Amino acid sequence: MPDAQRIITLTTDFGYQDYYVSALKAVILRICPEVRLVDISHDLPPQDIMAGAWVLKNTAFLYPPETIHLAVIDPGVGGERRPVLVKAGGHYFVGPDNGLFSLVVESEKDKGEYRVVELTNSGYWREDVSSTFHGRDIFAPVAAHLCNGVDMSNLGRELSELTTYRWAKPISDDEGIQGWIVHIDRYGNLVTNIPESIIAKHEIKSGLKIYVGNTILKNISHTFSEVSDGEPVAMIGSSGMLEIAINKGNAEQMLGIEKGAPVSLVIQKTD
Repeated sequence: MPDAQRIITLTTDFGYQDYYVSALKAVILRICPEVRLVDISHDLPPQDIMAGAWVLKNTAFLYPPETIHLAVIDPGVGGERRPVLVKAGGHYFVGPDNGLFSLVVESEKDKGEYRVVELTNSGYWREDVSSTFHGRDIFAPVAAHLCNGVDMSNLGRELSELTTYRWAKPISDDEGIQGWIVHIDRYGNLVTNIPESIIAKHEIKSGLKIYVGNTILKNISHTFSEVSDGEPVAMIGSSGMLEIAINKGNAEQMLGIEKGAPVSLVIQKTD
């Protein structure tokens, strides 16, 4: 792998209070000292696999081709879940086979090379492997060796598929769209599973009502500032999904909404 492409990104739920993130970096740098390490996030909700999958989906493919993405959200560490290396969309993903790579694989596996390797070759691990810190002892050294040019076929045995989780798809008919809150970001913005493309198919020309919790919104705005401070707003976020937010506020707190809450778009018919 050329020096210009020696990038490893890090995505974890480790936080910064403890030594965990630094331990990952230390192991990588001892094996591949010229690597460029990029922190995507270490503040993801603890053990929230799909929050990690969402962050990877929206960031991974913005990096140059051949980037290695080390991701560790691993509530099943030491159990039966497999350690894996995935190549999809021209990028590499190293971490636990627990659904963390579901969303990046979903859109890329049929577009080009897609390979999955179970990391069974312990020669590329640390010598002493803790049963509770595979991020340091398996995933970090594997990412570093991959960065040094080790072929993924040397790292373990080929698999045909990953463990995958998928958010339920929204339900769409002539009356409107039924979706759910699938992610809540740092600002309390409520991200739904309703993509802009489905909304566009309805060609809404008359009235619209958006129901979320006890709140009813009557249109989809372009920016936060189209409503007054402290008022709720529906808009298409940077991920291309419908979001519910509060202008200069926290929708999660102010509307009392949690992940999994339903969101309904009802199209008002004209006579």
